[in-house]
Amino acid sequence: MEETKDVKPVRYAYGLTTALLLGGATASLITGMPAGAQVAQNEASQMANVVPRAGAPGSFADLTAQLAPAVVNISTRQRVQVQSQNPFAGTPFEDLFGGGQGGQGGGNGTPQTREAQSLGSGFFVSADGYIVTNNHVITADGRGSQVESITVTTTDGTEYPAKLVGKDAASDLAVLKIAASKPLPFVKFGDSGHARVGDWVIAIGNPFALSGTVTAGIISAVYRNTGAGGAYDRYIQTDASINRGNSGGPLFDMKGQVIGINNAIFSPTGGSVGIGFAIPAETAAPIVQKLMKGESIERGYLGVRIQPINDDLAASLGLARNRGEFVQAVDPGSAGATAGLQAGDVVVRVDGKEVTPEQTLSYIVANERPGTRIPIDVIRNGKPLTLNATVGKRPTEEELAQQSFDPDNGDDNAFGSDQQPQQGQPSRGVTEQSLGVSGIALTPQIARQLGSPESARGVVVTAVDPNSDAGQKGLQRGDVILSANYRDLASPADLEAAVRAAKAANRNAVLLRVQRRGQPAAYVPVRLR
Repeated sequence: MEETKDVKPVRYAYGLTTALLLGGATASLITGMPAGAQVAQNEASQMANVVPRAGAPGSFADLTAQLAPAVVNISTRQRVQVQSQNPFAGTPFEDLFGGGQGGQGGGNGTPQTREAQSLGSGFFVSADGYIVTNNHVITADGRGSQVESITVTTTDGTEYPAKLVGKDAASDLAVLKIAASKPLPFVKFGDSGHARVGDWVIAIGNPFALSGTVTAGIISAVYRNTGAGGAYDRYIQTDASINRGNSGGPLFDMKGQVIGINNAIFSPTGGSVGIGFAIPAETAAPIVQKLMKGESIERGYLGVRIQPINDDLAASLGLARNRGEFVQAVDPGSAGATAGLQAGDVVVRVDGKEVTPEQTLSYIVANERPGTRIPIDVIRNGKPLTLNATVGKRPTEEELAQQSFDPDNGDDNAFGSDQQPQQGQPSRGVTEQSLGVSGIALTPQIARQLGSPESARGVVVTAVDPNSDAGQKGLQRGDVILSANYRDLASPADLEAAVRAAKAANRNAVLLRVQRRGQPAAYVPVRLR
């Protein structure tokens, strides 16, 4: 404690400023502004009119006292299945430790169920107990996880079981409901469209489970595009401290209105470095209203793969960097394809709205009602062209995930995962246990990413058990299984049927025809286990 008292903030600031600026440091400390600004003020009296607007209080205490009761802590209780490791896998003692099914567990024992918790924040938007939070706050953490219960804790320590009313993965928003015997304090959404860089804001939430934590700062940027892609990569950036556990909590303006929902941070260390992101109220409010009514969220979709215009791309096309987005590919049969969009087009305007880094093509189209007919202005081969598109309906996040595949990323479908399969994925059964392979259907989109013809059919290998014969013979993620025992495959179900048929015929192996990118297809016999 003595050491802390000795390091006085003013002395530290003075030393730092002196080291960086040398002359003028003393004036900066005394006047509260840089020396250059002090000189300018002396030379131009009109600078005296540039003062902070009303609304920057000497204290945030009164505002906090009014708002804090509407902010809640949200916790989930989850069940997580994990594979127990067998240290005697591959030895004669394997079966003694649950190595699994006659010594064929591949090193994994019987799945074990464990309990886990997650913590976040939320806020009341009605007196009868509707709560807004982030979808990721109330969603299972990963594969094999299942949320069993959601608990809401108010500022007075009262705990309520919460019911999930609705959630939307694309915008990362969710609505909960609790039953209370009395009207509850609530807050309202404000107009984030009028937020300005430099405006004061305060965040209230539960970082690291420290309930009722208040931080203050300013808006650092409006409509910040983080580069993550997607329809809602458009945030308010703030330097108010946001940490883990703040997710789902409100970002207030000085009127006490919610202008953002704290969602993410940029941090090399995992802690706050003064760059936090909040979902703008103008994005969140309409979605929350629909979720409260139990309505599904429908978004517009063109079915194109796009990328921002960087310096090199702009130079090659003779365009300004901050204008439009480049079309890399168009999905066959999509709304974009029907409208005549082509790979190589630059989309500069949609329905009269300019496409910019702050207002992306994905964002504009997602906010169009499916079925609406809109004009799309593009530049093709250096010439302007206007197309007309009937907006399609955006697939779910799960469906979109099935349309993309990164052969170098092995984390999105690890072998042995207990996650429930999505449409087009194999059931976690015969294929994995007997063949040691997980896979998904080869769609035209994935085929294009793997360099295969869009008409190709088969099963894309997403993971291989290294202890299986398939693993020993070199099958790997990204391989495409075209046939099994001379039966062409169109889905994981077809592969599973081939494995079952081989077992029924008392065969110990199946003959797979495997296509690897850049290589001719080859037949590989794989032993079953």
